[in-house]
Amino acid sequence: MFIKKSCVVVTGAAHGIGRALAFSVAQHGASHIICADIDFVGAAAVADEIGGTALPVDVSDEAQISHLIALVEDTIAPIDLFCSNAGILTLGGLDVSNGDWLKTWEINVMAHVWAARHVVPRMIERGAGYLLNTASAAGLLNQIGAAPYGVSKHAAVGLAEWLAITYGDLGIGVSVLCPQAVRSEMTRGLGHNVASIDGMLEPETVAEFCIEAIENEEFLVLPHPEVLGYMRAKTADYDRWLNGMRKLQKRYESK
Repeated sequence: MFIKKSCVVVTGAAHGIGRALAFSVAQHGASHIICADIDFVGAAAVADEIGGTALPVDVSDEAQISHLIALVEDTIAPIDLFCSNAGILTLGGLDVSNGDWLKTWEINVMAHVWAARHVVPRMIERGAGYLLNTASAAGLLNQIGAAPYGVSKHAAVGLAEWLAITYGDLGIGVSVLCPQAVRSEMTRGLGHNVASIDGMLEPETVAEFCIEAIENEEFLVLPHPEVLGYMRAKTADYDRWLNGMRKLQKRYESK
């Protein structure tokens, strides 16, 4: 098993999917688990429970991601699995301020770029390594009522594809997580949102899907299986899919 005796870094580890990932890799025998989050107190609480190490990081800052990776590699162990999980939900459309668009882009896209930029060369030198990037079903479909989120998650999926294509023959595995609604602080109060149309999953369930995908070296992680059908409908007839999405938008606008 890949996870057993591995060194794993999880960003956004204080809450939600990140917290569940940290617990899950611990249960699957990871030797070193680094719980990284801008909420250092929350990350430390998780690390204490699983025997891991908590480190602070603001993933919107490349220098902090670079420092995190160097610190782990130099003082703990070579990183086998980097879970670039931290994300942000920004609601709204063209009215969203430039500052919020840029913040969303930095956290949902550039954080993945920066993590790969600083950890992939180290992995290539060792001949092995794995990246798990958290995106969203919104990156495969879209997100009604949340343009910055939908656009940035599309970019996150595109980056993961590029990484898999570019480095797959150099020993680097890549999986991209694309769930619909997952119960977390991010989705608090959004139980009736369009993203919950197929149910809201617990983060622990999502984490186990991730572990299975990593162990099987599967690229696309779809905890909500319905998403695959939606993808196929989208590619089969794009105009019909867009019309359906407009109908879905009207349905949720009326609520």
